[in-house]
Amino acid sequence: MNNSFEIKYILKCLELVEARLNWGPSSEWTTYDFEKLSSIIAETTGVTLSITTLKRLWGKIRYNNIPAVTTLNTLAKFAGYDSWREFKQQVSLHPVGNAQPDRRETTVLPPVRKVFPRRWMLGLMGFLPLLLIGYLLLSSNKKPGKPLDPVAFAFSSNKIMSTGVPNSVIFHYNALAAGVADSVFISQSWDTSRKVAVPRQENTWSSIYYAPGYYRAKLMVNKQIVKEHDLMIASDGWLALLEAGPGAPYYFRKTDIEKDSGIAVNKALLAASGIQTLPTPPALRFFNVRDMGDLDNYNFTFETTLKSDFKEGTAACQRIQVLILCKNDVIFIPLCAKGCVGDLSLYAAGTTVNSQAADLSGLGCTPEEWTTLKVMAVNGKMQVWVNGKAAASLTMVHTPTGIVGLQYRFNGTGAIKDTRFTQHGKTIVF
Repeated sequence: MNNSFEIKYILKCLELVEARLNWGPSSEWTTYDFEKLSSIIAETTGVTLSITTLKRLWGKIRYNNIPAVTTLNTLAKFAGYDSWREFKQQVSLHPVGNAQPDRRETTVLPPVRKVFPRRWMLGLMGFLPLLLIGYLLLSSNKKPGKPLDPVAFAFSSNKIMSTGVPNSVIFHYNALAAGVADSVFISQSWDTSRKVAVPRQENTWSSIYYAPGYYRAKLMVNKQIVKEHDLMIASDGWLALLEAGPGAPYYFRKTDIEKDSGIAVNKALLAASGIQTLPTPPALRFFNVRDMGDLDNYNFTFETTLKSDFKEGTAACQRIQVLILCKNDVIFIPLCAKGCVGDLSLYAAGTTVNSQAADLSGLGCTPEEWTTLKVMAVNGKMQVWVNGKAAASLTMVHTPTGIVGLQYRFNGTGAIKDTRFTQHGKTIVF
């Protein structure tokens, strides 16, 4: 194998993946982004790539070997090809120019800056009219680039159950106004990269939601969103689950997790459930999603107490994330062991604060001991306290929206108690 060319193909494939995601520069991606990417790839390809593997591919972790064929095949499938072999056969690498050094700390070669020979450019100019004619023929039912009229489309849904998961949703749509050559998609949530192709001439499509949340489902024609509507999957109280890649997660019974004034999943419960914890602990999630009335994310006080005593294997940093779920928005608060505060990202309604550019050491704690977290927002200005000490602050930039619930993320074990929201003197206890 020529490792030099193999590395260039890997870089090209990563470019295609980044273009599909449209998440902005990968240099700014956080651990949460790679966690989300792992989930998206698993759902799309049926193969789970670990967060560590993805970080190695994108140069966040130093690694001196070529990825395994299985990893490359999965990456190629996510980029739109049947296999890594097909990807290399269909993607040509042009001569490398004087590319600038890559910022990634790996043995991967610098990104390719393509230099096209003048003869090739002249040939392309001659070929462009043929491409344009072909495009006009395929889309003769409408002018190129002209947006479709959303009024001509219909899109609605109904849930099988009012609360709880798994929950099937039946989508009803009318996309006959799309052209014969157009592609019609339904996206279950804000993430349009996870859209599913549906027949233009049909009118029904079903899906299963395995996790609670507030989603904005979309009907798309090509890349245009022609219709969308909000969809809330309530949790029916506290829910604890273990993520297990695509498909159904592992759900815990409520009677096994309810503890005093909160909930907990401990080592004994994992062992009794036959869950392996080493070398990589399972991704534990707590949810509570429901109608919160007029509670909004620009003015509220949130308080909770939590802990996680699992720090074996790859969980040495004892990372915890607390998500305040909003209508099509989120507040993301990370906590971890004090020695791991160098890789944190705090996010709230359009504003991100990274530990690379700000002091987030206040978000470090001793997770195996009960830790108090308090978040207060006043007119969009948010402050975070950990164990009574000011830890971080930021100003939100998105439009204010309603709060619909909570999600906690642990590795291995986790416990929470004394959780509540307060707004305008009214307290909502979980």
